[in-house]
Amino acid sequence: METLIGKHWHHLPADEVIDLLGSNRERGLDIFEIEDRQKRFGPNIITTGKGRSPLVRFLLQFHQPLVYILLTAGIITGFLQEWVDAGVILGVVLVNAVIGFVQESKAVKAIEALARTMTTEAMVLRAGEKQRISAAGLVPGDIVLLQSGDKVPADMRLLHTRDLQVDESALTGESLPVSKGSEPINHDTLLADRLNMAYTSTLVTYGQATGIVTATADNTEVGRISQLIEAAEELETPLTRKIARFSQILLYAILALAVITFAAGLLRGQAAFDMFMAAVALAVGAIPEGLPAAMTITLAIGVSRMARRRAIIRRLTAVETLGSTTVVCSDKTGTLTENQMTVQEIFAGGEVFEVAGSGYSPSGRIVRHEDPVSAAASAALTECLKAGLLCNDSVLVEKEGRWEVHGDPTEGALLTSAMKAGYSADAVRTDLPRIDTIPFESQHQYMATLHDRRSGNTAVMYSKGAVEAILDRCDSSIDLNGKPAELDIGRIHKAVEEAAAKGLRVLAFAKKDFGQEMHGIHHADLSGMTFLGLQCMIDPPRAEAIAAVRKCHTAGIRVKMITGDHALTASAIAQQIGLPNSANAVTGRRLAEISDRELIDVADQTSVFARVTPEQKLRLVEALQARGNIVAMTGDGVNDAPALKRADIGIAMGITGTDVAKEAADMVLTDDNFASIEAAVEEGRGVFDNLTKFIIWTLPTNMGEGLVILAAIITGVALPILPVQILWINMTTAVLLGLMLAFEPKEQEIMMRSPRNPQAPILTRELIGRIFIVGTLLLVGAFGLFEWELMHGADIAEARTVAVNVFVMVELFYLFNCRSLTKSIFRLGFFSNPWVWGGVVSMLILQLLYTYLPAMNWMFHSAPISPEAWGRILAVSVIAFFVVGVEKWIRNRIRRTEQ
Repeated sequence: METLIGKHWHHLPADEVIDLLGSNRERGLDIFEIEDRQKRFGPNIITTGKGRSPLVRFLLQFHQPLVYILLTAGIITGFLQEWVDAGVILGVVLVNAVIGFVQESKAVKAIEALARTMTTEAMVLRAGEKQRISAAGLVPGDIVLLQSGDKVPADMRLLHTRDLQVDESALTGESLPVSKGSEPINHDTLLADRLNMAYTSTLVTYGQATGIVTATADNTEVGRISQLIEAAEELETPLTRKIARFSQILLYAILALAVITFAAGLLRGQAAFDMFMAAVALAVGAIPEGLPAAMTITLAIGVSRMARRRAIIRRLTAVETLGSTTVVCSDKTGTLTENQMTVQEIFAGGEVFEVAGSGYSPSGRIVRHEDPVSAAASAALTECLKAGLLCNDSVLVEKEGRWEVHGDPTEGALLTSAMKAGYSADAVRTDLPRIDTIPFESQHQYMATLHDRRSGNTAVMYSKGAVEAILDRCDSSIDLNGKPAELDIGRIHKAVEEAAAKGLRVLAFAKKDFGQEMHGIHHADLSGMTFLGLQCMIDPPRAEAIAAVRKCHTAGIRVKMITGDHALTASAIAQQIGLPNSANAVTGRRLAEISDRELIDVADQTSVFARVTPEQKLRLVEALQARGNIVAMTGDGVNDAPALKRADIGIAMGITGTDVAKEAADMVLTDDNFASIEAAVEEGRGVFDNLTKFIIWTLPTNMGEGLVILAAIITGVALPILPVQILWINMTTAVLLGLMLAFEPKEQEIMMRSPRNPQAPILTRELIGRIFIVGTLLLVGAFGLFEWELMHGADIAEARTVAVNVFVMVELFYLFNCRSLTKSIFRLGFFSNPWVWGGVVSMLILQLLYTYLPAMNWMFHSAPISPEAWGRILAVSVIAFFVVGVEKWIRNRIRRTEQ
């Protein structure tokens, strides 16, 4: 039995499938066989991976170079018996670890959510009796009975169907329910086209069926996806990669400077203990203690801003990843489109009418040759619309300002088109009450309803269905005025071809008048009908998605559509939203034939992928990443989860998304709208800008502190700043000044830039040059004024207080330069970020307390200084401000010249 698992059941006749599985069509499995198989196959529940324990996951939060630096800083400050400072640094490390642990714990729930999708019941035939059991008790060979509203409990080969339609969107991405049958199909048929199979977690929307279970638990298609989720490698984000690389370089630089400092002092004959303390001071000065806190707070602010733009972030670093995105792989249905079928064209009386508006809302109008028309102006249009309204089992309802269809999406579109023409479904159905129905069946491809004409005691039959099925049963037509006309087969086929070329789904309509009362209809009555027209529909693109795609292209971000829908429909939508090379869609069948090496080129050059499987979505993401792309992937179904997890940024749909997709994703859209992705990318770019601004602001201070210590050792003078003073500078300025950059508004042209090179470091050569300029100014200013004060009679505490204030005031003035990496503060406006001024005022008050409050003097070895000393400090700060401003101006001129 185990050898049969995974067999291509769709290719085999139903009776052979039953024989191979050792079952019986009329009786199902007997009790003893069921018990035996339950022991062999286990419960029909997806097994979850063991994974790392919570303790291991928590400890791994500390496994980062930057955290090593901070832990070292905490230990060193503890060694210096500065317990408050050590506690602050170690507290920052702990808070960051807790946040990372909580966010990661949410992702672990993905497999658990997948298992919950199979918690359902099933009607099964066992030992000749029907019984309802938990789906967990199913085994291969069980005969299962399905009906409308059931969730399919296991993978099964269908043995008999009656009007069966199954919503497979969660598994395949197919936008409409799929009509199912029971006949064998080709061996190489793709999953989405296996019409004689029903798969776990899909939903029966219409009809009935009997099937035999072919796979349970991990052997189902959903179980296979579960294994893909577990196997999918979860990547580091661009930010974590860059911070890790930056931290490693910083770690080596700090260690090298500390060794040089220690060695230089020993060579000058100074005491080893003093040199060790100096090396410690240099290390403490060089470590950017505020960086992790700044990173966390800046990302958290980005999360808050994105939430206001309908994007919920599940992992903090995902905020910045969005700003790095170079490719967005988007699902079609509901993300780029309305997820509401809409009639766009009507062919009636030999003319084509266009229908304005989208979705199920009845707002819109019908036009011909760009002129609005009423249904009453054309008898043919009237009859075609009435046929769509009457030959219909669905209902449109308005709920909280939004129109929804209760029933088939296609029938909802027909109701909407009739309402746009001014017809009321209730009024028309009251005037022509239904007497009988021939429901849609896949083998016939049509539906018919019989209605009573009360005025003349006669009956009329309306029918809708596939074009060929209706035309074969028609022998006449009507013209625009409703008068009998010859059936022009050629003109009708031309209209169908034109609609199909646009990706529209076409339904044909016909009627038959009976000159007498009728009490029922049969299939034989569907002959000699009068052709009424065609209604052509599609799930249209969102207007805001079209604008968002355009913005993405302007920002240098490529958009690719990856869908389980048909290639023609996908291409049509892609053309409307403006994707390049939309006509050249690549199908899942083609992807299955090409190697991984070829796929890298195909993925790079193609914009539309249709009828793709879960494995192929995963392969496409990996192929794009192989070219160095930062890939954002959207999805809502179980089939999307592996690709969502593997992508650099996984984006799930909040409204239509399954729990599995949401748990595997980094971000959830509350409105399922592609436009929200574009907004989130914009916010992500702003977050990275602000993080870069903080880094470019804080590093010159660390560099300057290290250089001052090194200069003192080399020249053999007393340290201008002590380790505890360094910690005061670093921690207070980081909180009150640097963090204000997290609130900096986005620059206007942020979405007109090309995406950052994913391989580029955080700091460009230009920014590194600026860090050296400011660091050197701090060295000259702090060391120079320290020596000046000593030469003019100040004691060591006063001189050190001046040096500390040089660092703080230069940082304060430099903060305004850092509000933009390229623009002058005079262009930005001094007051466009009020948070900066709040920080500046707070810092000035705190620094005055540091200088003049006796308790602070005792704690930090500071001393009051004269107004003249403040004047010299201010002069150094203003000089530094203007030097950076001139450097920006020169670089901007060079940049414009090169362009």
